[in-house]
Amino acid sequence: MDRLLTLEMFVAVASEGGFAAAARKLGSSPPAVTRGIAALEARLGISLFHRSTRAVALTDAGAAFLDQARRILAELAGAERELRGAAAEPRGQLHLTAPVMFGRLHVLPVVGDLMAQHRELTVRMMLIDRNVRIVEEGIDAAVRIGPLADSALTAVRIGAVRQMLVASPAYLARRGAPTTIADLAGHDLIGTMGPRWANEWQFARRRWRLDAPPRLVINTVDGVLAAAEAGLGIANLLSYQLAEAVDAGRLISLLAEEQPPALPVHLLFEPSRAGLPAVRLFIDAMKIRLRMAGLANW
Repeated sequence: MDRLLTLEMFVAVASEGGFAAAARKLGSSPPAVTRGIAALEARLGISLFHRSTRAVALTDAGAAFLDQARRILAELAGAERELRGAAAEPRGQLHLTAPVMFGRLHVLPVVGDLMAQHRELTVRMMLIDRNVRIVEEGIDAAVRIGPLADSALTAVRIGAVRQMLVASPAYLARRGAPTTIADLAGHDLIGTMGPRWANEWQFARRRWRLDAPPRLVINTVDGVLAAAEAGLGIANLLSYQLAEAVDAGRLISLLAEEQPPALPVHLLFEPSRAGLPAVRLFIDAMKIRLRMAGLANW
């Protein structure tokens, strides 16, 4: 059986969790997938899956081989795309991921423009405030805010954002503005859940741990923003999340001299995706978008 086909079958079974589901994904039949996996295992001389009547699970050898198989298929797909013409009209599906608010404010307008200009391009966006596994999820490009972990992925820096402390004019009129980090202990604070800690805030020279949990903790950026505008306390968010409210005067920046270093904004993608016309256009358009929004450099 064709070696490439057996690799595709192996990745499909691992991804879908079974032979029948893999067959449906590949437009094949379960017996054909079963024969393909058996041929691959015979050629490699190892068992790739533990099989039972209820489930299929990767062996240790299969798990180690999976990333290599995915990379081989991705590199081959990239080579085929380049042969079809690097300057070809963008078409097919562009799969993106970004933090929720950043995606809504800055990625969605870029996507709208690209779709208007290229009628054969479709886009799938995953807006989520956590890092997803790019290779496993088939992501073409991911927006990442903050330091990057070492990986084999390609990273292109497109901008930067800053942490900001803010409060509403009404709150500051009622409670006064803090003039030092230590003053925060006497204020009502609004905490967040998820990647950014609720009980420890970063400043220019140190981390500051709250003596007690914030009086209010909210799991979404929109919720924290609304609470701050309503005068419920001091919030710790990122500059792009606050720009509109600060510009309109609904929130006031605090302790600006204590802001920590800017956080980089990168687009992250597999090297094999770099030749995709849609990915190249998306990268260029995002650079322009962040430059126009004042987020290109800090």
